[in-house]
Amino acid sequence: MSSPNGHQPILRVENLVTRFRTPEGIVHAVNGVSFELAEGETLGVVGESGCGKSVSMLSVMQLVPRPPGIIESGKAFFHDKDLLAMSNEEVRHVRGAQIAMIFQDPMTSLNPVLTIGQQISEPLMLHLGMNKKQAEERTIELLRQVGIPEADKRLSQYPHQFSGGMRQRVMIAMALACSPQILIADEPTTALDVTIQAQIVELVKNLQRELGMSIIWITHDLGIVAGLAQRVLVMYAGYIIEEAYVKELYANPLHPYTHGLLRSLPRLDSDEKQRLHDIPGLPPLLFEKPTKCPFAVRCPYVFEKCTENPPLTEAGVNHRVACWWNIQDGSPRNA
Repeated sequence: MSSPNGHQPILRVENLVTRFRTPEGIVHAVNGVSFELAEGETLGVVGESGCGKSVSMLSVMQLVPRPPGIIESGKAFFHDKDLLAMSNEEVRHVRGAQIAMIFQDPMTSLNPVLTIGQQISEPLMLHLGMNKKQAEERTIELLRQVGIPEADKRLSQYPHQFSGGMRQRVMIAMALACSPQILIADEPTTALDVTIQAQIVELVKNLQRELGMSIIWITHDLGIVAGLAQRVLVMYAGYIIEEAYVKELYANPLHPYTHGLLRSLPRLDSDEKQRLHDIPGLPPLLFEKPTKCPFAVRCPYVFEKCTENPPLTEAGVNHRVACWWNIQDGSPRNA
């Protein structure tokens, strides 16, 4: 798929496979994921809980706990250097400095016994070699940049003294400390109320314009993606099942799962009496790698070909889908 801004990919992931060994069996969490991220692009990654969104990105940064996790195969090229082939020491210098991550719950991601100033200063001293005074000045600048008032007075405060929205701003400040080239945001607004969500999304958009970084935004909320990303990956059961530019995906969803997700969104421009649609059934338990289409048991369009697992193939200009059925004209696709 061509870059939205004509730039070369800054990150290229190829055939990523991640498993987890559990007492119940092996969980096939990520099953051959491949994608690219261009310089300055915002890429949305959407899907239900447990579909492999977060695990894919944690795998790229070698943050999957081992054990029980294992990255079985795949490559993740960052400026032509494979992150998955790096030693722990090598990848530690990439994490935080060149690729940063904002996690879902800032209360559990921030250390409760260290001050905010200590936590933001640490990567500055580790990666940029700043002394304590330089790091403190930069920390104050970062807190102001993310909209925290009286930043100089808040360095000595602890996470519990901040509201949820302010803690998330602190997490963003930490992520931006070393001016990373890629920011991975793992559902950073999930625990926040709608008003604060909108503020955080707007803050990240403004910071991206200022700093020119690339963003991967992981979420289950298609509404957020619509106003933030240029391109979207839809994941299900550890696979990418659809990939397209945002406007194309919303106007022309090709996978029954994507179609179902969009129909379940409330709309301001729809008839007040129109009911929201749900997707019947539950996502599959991934103790076995799917050999048939993983969405088949929930799909209204299932037919005999769906006993095979469809590959992700071109179905339009810069639009790829993994489905045997063409829901637009009601006929088999490549069957």
